[in-house]
Amino acid sequence: MRHSKMSWLLLVFTAFLLYNCAGSSRLVQQVQETESTYQVAPDEALVVFLRPSSIGYAVQSVVYEVTKEDEKLIGVVPAKKKIVYHTTPGRHLFMVIGENADFMKADLKGGNVYYAVVNPRMGMWKARFSLGAVHYNIDSNKLKDWKESCTLVENSPDAFKWAKAHAKNIHYDRVRYLKKWNEKTEDKKPKLNPEDGFK
Repeated sequence: MRHSKMSWLLLVFTAFLLYNCAGSSRLVQQVQETESTYQVAPDEALVVFLRPSSIGYAVQSVVYEVTKEDEKLIGVVPAKKKIVYHTTPGRHLFMVIGENADFMKADLKGGNVYYAVVNPRMGMWKARFSLGAVHYNIDSNKLKDWKESCTLVENSPDAFKWAKAHAKNIHYDRVRYLKKWNEKTEDKKPKLNPEDGFK
C-alpha cells in the first residue's frame, strides 16, 4: 500500500513538472521589460511571440522568419517566455520549429505591435508547435494574462551558434512542412492582418 501511494505521488509530481514549470535554456537570457520594450517607429512593425503554456516545457520552440533565400532566426521561445521582433511593414512568413515545423502569414502595418502565440502539443518524441495569430478583437484580459505570465527573453550568443549548426536540418524541415502547409485551404492558415496591430 505504501509503495502504491509513493508511486502515485511520484506520478503527480512528474505531471506537475511537465505541465506547470517554466522552461529554461542556455539559448536565451532574461531581459528587463521597460516602457521602451514595445515602442515601435512608424516605419517598422513589432511582433511579440508569446508562449504562455507550460506544456512541453522541456522542449524549446524556435521561431524563424522565412524568406526566399533562407531562414532568419528570430528567437528561442521556452515555456512561459516571450520575445520581441522588430521588422519591416508588409508581408512576412514566420515558422516555428519543434518536432515539426509550422507557419503563419503576416501582413504588418508600420507603427503597430502584433502578437503571436506559440502553441505546444505533445508529439511522438517531443513537443510539436504551431503559431496562433492574435487578432484585434481578442479579449483584452486574456491578452494581458498572456503577457504578464511570460518573462521577456532575448537570444544568447549560443542561440546563433545553435542556429548555424542546425541550419541544414532547419531548411530541410522548412521545405518538408511548408509543402504540406501550402496544401491547406486559406482559412486553415493562421494570419496576422494589418488591423490586428496595437498602438
